[in-house]
Amino acid sequence: MLSILQDPPMQKFKKFLKVLAFLYILITIMLYFFQEKLIFQPTKLPQDYQYTFSEPFTEFSLEAKDGAVLNAIHFKREDPKGVILYFHGNAGDLARWGEIATFFTKKGYDVVLMDYRTYGKSTGKLGEDKLFADAQLFYDYVLKRYPEKEILVYGRSLGATFATHVASNNSPAKLVLETPFYNLYAAAKHRFAFLPLKLLLRYRFESNKYIQNVKCPLVIYHGTEDSVVPYESGKQLFEMAPTPKKFITVPHGKHNNLGTFPEYLDSIDAVLSLK
Repeated sequence: MLSILQDPPMQKFKKFLKVLAFLYILITIMLYFFQEKLIFQPTKLPQDYQYTFSEPFTEFSLEAKDGAVLNAIHFKREDPKGVILYFHGNAGDLARWGEIATFFTKKGYDVVLMDYRTYGKSTGKLGEDKLFADAQLFYDYVLKRYPEKEILVYGRSLGATFATHVASNNSPAKLVLETPFYNLYAAAKHRFAFLPLKLLLRYRFESNKYIQNVKCPLVIYHGTEDSVVPYESGKQLFEMAPTPKKFITVPHGKHNNLGTFPEYLDSIDAVLSLK
């Protein structure tokens, strides 16, 4: 009697497979529809928010072709060594990233950095082509104010793909990338290797393709213990780049702390130099 009331092992296994399949489909659907929330993690600022930084700056905005208004900060020195067009990571807003940018202004550089669509005070709808066009819009802003030989493009994490795209279509003096990924598929595969990512991803961010057209000197920083963008992803991107190029390994460096290591601090002055 007991054996009749119990499910045979095969039936239990089939139920387990059905549950597993349901969860797989659910996760796949959620990733497709919510991928922007995983890729982009903005914080919002009220339009009347007043920035406060330790270095002199001007706040300004540029309007994209579709009407999006993109908020930005321009740090200015009296006699700058050059200008750094800085593309920040995927989280936060200019209130945070402006503080990080003052590291470069204290070294004698002007710095221009923007907030992406939906970040901080910036408006507009997200889209890969739109984000690349926005990045070019700010390069054009810088190009109107500085000789191109004085422009250094710097990208961190997600911002590295915008920096690489801009450098591939222009002729800045130098391109510096901090914790860059090979492309978005490779970055996503690190976390979601069990999903059909090539079918799911609406964003590609193919830095591996853009970097092949970069004509200026390139420097990449990457930490060996980066759990967000694996060290090997940065190395693979580096291999795709033409020369001149340099890869600086930060032993034990993670995704957000490279600036605390001597490998970064002892080399950054030479890396930023435009001479």
